[in-house]
Amino acid sequence: MGGPTTIDGIRALDRSDVKFQIHSEFIAPPPEFDGCFTTFYLLDLKVEAGARVHDYLQPEWGNIRFFAGEAPIASIGETSASGAHFGATGPSSLPCEFRAGTAKMWGVGFLPLGWARFMDVPAAELANTVANGAEHPAFQKFASLQDVMCDVAVSDSEKLAALTQKLREVMKPNRDEAKIMRVHKALLDIKLTNVAEFASAVGMSVRTLERVCGRYFGFPPKLLMRRQRFMRSLSTYMLQHGANWTEAMDAHYHDQAHFTREFREFMTMNPSEYAALDHPILSAFMEARARLWGSPVQTLDNPER
Repeated sequence: MGGPTTIDGIRALDRSDVKFQIHSEFIAPPPEFDGCFTTFYLLDLKVEAGARVHDYLQPEWGNIRFFAGEAPIASIGETSASGAHFGATGPSSLPCEFRAGTAKMWGVGFLPLGWARFMDVPAAELANTVANGAEHPAFQKFASLQDVMCDVAVSDSEKLAALTQKLREVMKPNRDEAKIMRVHKALLDIKLTNVAEFASAVGMSVRTLERVCGRYFGFPPKLLMRRQRFMRSLSTYMLQHGANWTEAMDAHYHDQAHFTREFREFMTMNPSEYAALDHPILSAFMEARARLWGSPVQTLDNPER
């Protein structure tokens, strides 16, 4: 791969309740994995002794994450994982609430093509799920990485090499790859407004589109389009400090009430409640990702970088 393309950002914060520092890196996967991953990412979080930071991840694609240091407490919907040094999630349309202490985390975000090549379970079966990856049957193929990725004595270069090798070993081609890429690229088109347009754009029947979306994207086409619209709005708000929700709202929302209903469905709280919370991890991570990777959140990543 000629050496990883690494970009990083650092942010130190001093809140009245918790002092912590975040350092993030985004590493371009080797070309053989093009279209499979959002990115490989590394987060180094240092928190004052005995404390944890609390935040909510926005809806995203599926992920595997390895923690060297303190394991987080995380929940999505009715699922939770506590003390898991290998954490795994399916694609989500709900927030992941978490509490984290000092740790270095390696993560991999699976785009739908990556889910097709690396996962044997339909994405819809693991939608809105967080689990201990070492114990969940769908993710156990990656469990052997835990000894290396969660060892503070192992260097980052060794961890990257081990991660890349394991992914090479388990990757399998999928017969639906061309369909997946057409659907994913169309999903990023902000002009699409309904499922019929979506199906026409990808040259599929609505029924075929629904099958592809459920198997590899985790949700029906209509919900995926709504999630895209919501994530465009949320990311705009998070990156434009001082903006109000009206300024951040996607043009496809009918009015403020429509946006508020959608916000509550995707984040399980009202916009005003969300705005009143600190977002220590998410804000720092999104800002660094947007500045250095070109996209603030996984759901807005283009599979053809």
